[in-house]
Amino acid sequence: MTGYIAEMRKLVGHRTLMQCAASVACIDEQGRILLGKRADNHLWGYSGGAAEIDERAEDCAKRELFEEMGLHADELTFFCVNSGPEAHYVYPNGDEVSNFEIVYLCRKWHGKPSARDGEMEALRFFAKEEIDLSMISPPIRKVVAALIARMPE
Repeated sequence: MTGYIAEMRKLVGHRTLMQCAASVACIDEQGRILLGKRADNHLWGYSGGAAEIDERAEDCAKRELFEEMGLHADELTFFCVNSGPEAHYVYPNGDEVSNFEIVYLCRKWHGKPSARDGEMEALRFFAKEEIDLSMISPPIRKVVAALIARMPE
């Protein structure tokens, strides 16, 4: 962990932080979603993370996509805001956050998917019938459920 959140953790320890974040769900030509298996809780999720001071949400989303999945987003489309009690999360190390996450969809990117920064153990495209919400990281389950509902048959 680096940047703003790391500095705040030095001050507040594991206490709840409001975490402003941006994320990207990549959808391929077959309508499958790219998910990464997280190294911290071993559950699946799209790329995303905390914004830095004065960082634009779109730039944060693009940065996180490259850092975690090795892809460069060519286009982002706003999907939703993920917030509220369902987005509250306690990480395996005890750090607690109340997430306010802006989620984008990306259908055009370049690069080859690769787990780059150690946050993801594996990457894989999933068709909607392959996704069981119990395999998804808890704070993003409602977003993934909404994505599945919009995925083609």
